[in-house]
Amino acid sequence: MSKITTELLLERAVPRSTRLRKIETLNLSKLQLKTGDLDPRLFSRLRHLQKLDLSDNLLDKFPNSLTLPDLRVLNCNNNKLEDVTALKQFPLLEELTYENNVYLTLNDDYKVMFLLQNLRLLNGKDITKLANHVRRVNSRKLTSKVTAHWEKFFRDQLPEKYTAEQVNSIKKKFLKSVQTNVVCGPSSLSEFTRWRVKMIAEEFLAYSLGLELNTDPEPEEKRDESEEESTESPTEATEDTSQVGDFSSYISNVTVTPSKRKRNHSKPDSGNKRSKSQAKSKEADVSAEPLHFLQCHSKGNSREDFKTQLWSCVFEPLLDCGARKDPIVSSSRTVATCGGESVCLIDCETGTVLKKYKVATEEFFSVAWTTLTMVISDSRKKSHNILVAAGRRGIVKLIHVAADFCYGEIKAHKKPIATVCFSPTRETHLFTASYDKRIALWDIGIPDCDYNFKASQLLVLEALSIPLRLALVPTCPEQYLLAGCEGGCFAWNIKLDDEKKSRPFEAMFQFPDEDGGVTSAHRVDGLAFLNDDVVVSKGSKPGCINVWSWSRSFNTRGKGCQRTVPAVILAELEWSTTNMSYLTLSTCPAKAYVFCGDEKGSVWMYNLSSYTTAWSSAKGKRSDRRIPPSQILKWPELRANGEQLSEVLVNNVVSDPTFTYLVVLTSVNVTAIWKKS
Repeated sequence: MSKITTELLLERAVPRSTRLRKIETLNLSKLQLKTGDLDPRLFSRLRHLQKLDLSDNLLDKFPNSLTLPDLRVLNCNNNKLEDVTALKQFPLLEELTYENNVYLTLNDDYKVMFLLQNLRLLNGKDITKLANHVRRVNSRKLTSKVTAHWEKFFRDQLPEKYTAEQVNSIKKKFLKSVQTNVVCGPSSLSEFTRWRVKMIAEEFLAYSLGLELNTDPEPEEKRDESEEESTESPTEATEDTSQVGDFSSYISNVTVTPSKRKRNHSKPDSGNKRSKSQAKSKEADVSAEPLHFLQCHSKGNSREDFKTQLWSCVFEPLLDCGARKDPIVSSSRTVATCGGESVCLIDCETGTVLKKYKVATEEFFSVAWTTLTMVISDSRKKSHNILVAAGRRGIVKLIHVAADFCYGEIKAHKKPIATVCFSPTRETHLFTASYDKRIALWDIGIPDCDYNFKASQLLVLEALSIPLRLALVPTCPEQYLLAGCEGGCFAWNIKLDDEKKSRPFEAMFQFPDEDGGVTSAHRVDGLAFLNDDVVVSKGSKPGCINVWSWSRSFNTRGKGCQRTVPAVILAELEWSTTNMSYLTLSTCPAKAYVFCGDEKGSVWMYNLSSYTTAWSSAKGKRSDRRIPPSQILKWPELRANGEQLSEVLVNNVVSDPTFTYLVVLTSVNVTAIWKKS
């Protein structure tokens, strides 16, 4: 049953009323109302309603037929609105407020200014002069550009006598082209511009060719990889061209052909047809299908860019509040990836690039998520996911993804940042590992409602070489940090009750080398915990990945000074014999899986669930033989512009927490997404 009844409306009227048609002012705030609670049949009886307060509810949109013909003032503060175009049904609206709807942006402000011709006040500000400019000057400029685009590129394509099929084909091409190529105003308004351009183009075609006009401006058509919508962050505008925005990108000029390699049976990727790669082993029977191959990190959005290296990807954490219905954003099928000048947010199921953030002078190496509890207004608190990205410039970017806003930066190091990670217990604590041979611990602070924040450095860990990978010890994440470095694997005490702000390492681990001895001076370019105690690392010798015990290794050290301690090896995983570096590994603790890519584009997967019980025993024995992969996903034969993509390195491969999706980052600017079936 709906929360809104006739009795409630009469009671909440100001003043109280005995007839719905007599109500002029209505307060429906703080009722936990959702969109479905706004019954058009009931609201249609409020014929003389002029002022409506819907603040502090859970509305994500407006129904399209509320029928409030006399509405003049509307308050929608503190909701979950994601779209404003339905407000066009209130043509007499003069005052509108929708502050603290984090999914609405500057583009939405411009949309309502255009749609509502009588609007004078928006979020308490007089917008009369700006709205006139948007409705008249901006519209004239865009109309001129749309007309010129038709005359230059499309008019001659239409024959004197044309069929309906030819007209529809031209219309489709024209709408797609004009939204891509007609640009006007700052990039921060590109979504609004594209929205208006489509509207103007449809009106132009309806007038010129007598085509049926689509009077509903939403939703917009999906774009290919050459089309971009971005919102320039005000905090970045003076220094670099940082942009956050929606972006859909597919490799339309890349085709997948059947692979002749074993264990892979890929078919041409047609969007609907999906090919499967299956393999059986003693440990597992896993079936995975390649869903998408994306080219979304291209420099300058070039389709010819198959050189940009992709380095890091992390799945978005689940928000504590389950009010949002959108499964794309509220579930762990959303992954952040980075490489080159951009960071992308991708929906793994659909292959849609939801957001894209760019800094033209940057090369991003690492991304990480945290969830901050932010104060919205009236001391109300809400959880929001924050994404950080860092790379060659040594600067950490702080991005509030839901608001499409890079709200700040931390100048963390003077040299490039190789990797970043958040503490799992303290949401504002961020570790940054740099080429300056230091690992810094930062408190990034919590932004207020105006995005003011204060960051501070809490700790500096001194390394002997460049740190490449970081891993906090799961059983004591506030006390010990592991790092894989260019010159070995080290552990630091990071407990903050110690007054020392600059600390040397506490332990350096030794591993077997290829000559039968042990070594501590080797590159460790892969490092992750499989569970609370078992560590997986790569680098001491070709052809294998080490599995070892953190507790049994660390507890052999002496107290006091730094110690070199032998890693207690539990097993070795059979891997490629390549000498290629920086092909990192990852784990899926919930499923006891290890993943690592190789120099041929393949993904090696190890199901270690049958070993972990024995390893957890205090006297757990080392596995005598190298453990082979449970499955190897072979790289399909991708063709770009008719030529096969070759020499594909898998720089990183990461699964979501439940091992539903597998995201593969490559050296050829291709993000591959596989799905376990």
